[in-house]
Formats: sequence, C-alpha cells, structure tokens
Amino acid sequence: MRKTSVAVVGASGYSGEELVRLLLRHPQVELTAVTSRQFAGQTVAQAFPKFAQLPQARKLRFTEPNPELLSKQAEVVFLALPHGVAGEFARPLLELGCQVIDLSADFRLKSAAAYKEFYGHDHPAPELLAKAVYGLPEIYRTAIKSASLIASPGCYPTSILLPILPLLQAKLIKETGIIADALSGVSGAGRKAELDYLFVECNESVRPYGVPKHRHLSEVEQELSLVAGQPVVIQFTPHLIPVNRGILTTLYLAPHKHFTSEAEMKTLADQISGCYATAYGKEPFIRLLEGNALPDTKNVTGTNVIEIAWRLDLRTGRLIVMSAVDNVVKGAGGQAVQSFNIVSDFDETAGLI
Repeated sequence: MRKTSVAVVGASGYSGEELVRLLLRHPQVELTAVTSRQFAGQTVAQAFPKFAQLPQARKLRFTEPNPELLSKQAEVVFLALPHGVAGEFARPLLELGCQVIDLSADFRLKSAAAYKEFYGHDHPAPELLAKAVYGLPEIYRTAIKSASLIASPGCYPTSILLPILPLLQAKLIKETGIIADALSGVSGAGRKAELDYLFVECNESVRPYGVPKHRHLSEVEQELSLVAGQPVVIQFTPHLIPVNRGILTTLYLAPHKHFTSEAEMKTLADQISGCYATAYGKEPFIRLLEGNALPDTKNVTGTNVIEIAWRLDLRTGRLIVMSAVDNVVKGAGGQAVQSFNIVSDFDETAGLI
C-alpha cells in the first residue's frame, strides 16, 4: 500500500506534538519531516520520549523549517505555527506544489480587514484567502476534498459551530441573542512560558479572559453569518480552567418558535432531535447524547470526538446546547488529520480511531 509523505512544521507545540502522535500511527502516512528550531538535531523520540517505542520516532530528526527542502520531502505539509508566521510558509509551499493544512488562524477568515481587526497586524498572504477552505469536515466535506489549502478551525469555534450550524440552517433558532460560555484547559494557550500559564497561577483557579472580543469570535461569526445569510453577532466568554486539555461549551439560544406549554415544547424537541439526527446521525466523530447524559471532557480527551447534548427550558423559553471536545485533537491536530484523510481520499477515520 502506497503511503503519502507528510511533514509537520512547528512540531514542538501541543498541536504539533498531537499531529506527530497521530501521523506516526496513521496506516497510510509516512512522516518524512518534522521541524522545530527548538529541537533541531534531536530525534522525535528524544524530544518526546512517549513515542520512543515507535521505530520512526527513533530515526526521524527535527530540522530547521525550509520550504524548498520540505517540498521535496513531503506531498502534504501541516503548519502548526503561530498566526502571522504560518502564512509566510504557506505561500512558497503551495507554489512548490504541496498541499497545505494550516492549524493557525491565518487562513480561516475570508477578509484581510477582519483578520487585521482581530489579530492586530496585516495578513501575511492576503491573496491566498479566497483559495483557502475552512476545514470543518462535517460542514465542508465536499469543498475540502478538492482543496490545496485547508484552514483548520480553532478549538473554541469547533465547540460552538458544530452544535449551532444545523439549528441555524434549519431556522430552528434566532440569529440574535446567541450567548456562548466556554471553559478550556491550559494547553489551549499553547506551549509557552508565560506567567499566566504557570502551574501555580492556574491550579485551583478559574478565570475568564479575552473579554469581550476573543480572536476566535471572528471565524465563529463569519461561519454563522454565511449560514444565516445575514450578519450574526454573538456574545462569547472563554474561561481558563486547571485541566491539561478539553473544552466544555454551553450555548444559550432563542428558538424561532416561542413555546409556552409542554405540548409546544415537545413538538420543538422532536424538531431539534430530527435536525441533529439528519445532520450528524452518521458522522463518525459526533456523539449525540441521549436521555440524561451530558457532555463531559473526560469522555472525549484523547479522541477526535465532540459530544453534543441539549435541553429546552420551559421556564425561560431558551434552548441550551452543550458540547465537549479535546482542544488539541478535535480542536486542532485530530481535525486536521480528518481533513487530510478527506483530501487524500482515505477512510475519514484512518489514524483517528
């Protein structure tokens, strides 16, 4: 069986490490290059001893990133780099004939002006924005299949968009008044030495941040607006919690049809159930919870699964939707591999189950 040659640029961060873990075990992948200025010269096994039992990890060495060399080593290149840096690598890699899957925010937005507003600097490759496909497989599977540049979504947007988009498309909820509260593990901040993310600062502590305009709002509102056919503005508050990984998101939504009785609530409940079943009933990485079950990060950690549950509140007239994902798998590396499987015409679950 022929294997696809793959490289990971920026393989020393949490998302990059997760990509390395998944790709080393992928049955149809040959991981041919990993780059990291920090670990240059070391083998993957030396940098990440947890992979030492894998022969390829003992042989493959980190190198300095070089687009020309990477294009000779790999057909597909994953960019696990900070925003603003990834765009600088994407352009030469695409020109040299590689397919690029970017885990940064550089190609998620369609507007260079919106990128500058939310990220504070000019876009490094604005001419590529129209070329990029937003890599949310359950929504854009067909477009991903023929893409040469895939912009893998952020972790918070994944936890918000997958629960909301089917309801918005089916016109079961209003486009206004959407509130999202989310709690994320510390790995969501990336592997970096900053005071706010030291153990003593995070442990036994829960705090909001990025209020009122977190960067991920830009792609969330973009995708919601595309489905709604009109501008959608939401209220989003992220929180840092003292766990390594995982995101739990709670969404407060207003149904289009107001309900005031048990009978009306049951009718709406059936419509919501049917909407989710139609949209996601056959999706391998979406777990629609039934009965009294509610999302729990411990059930998705280390997997490419998102759990979704919902409740109607007769007292307030609101729909409450909850989700749980692993921020470095379904929210980063795993979702990127899922898109890779689609664009490579592999089984979508390859290397992920």
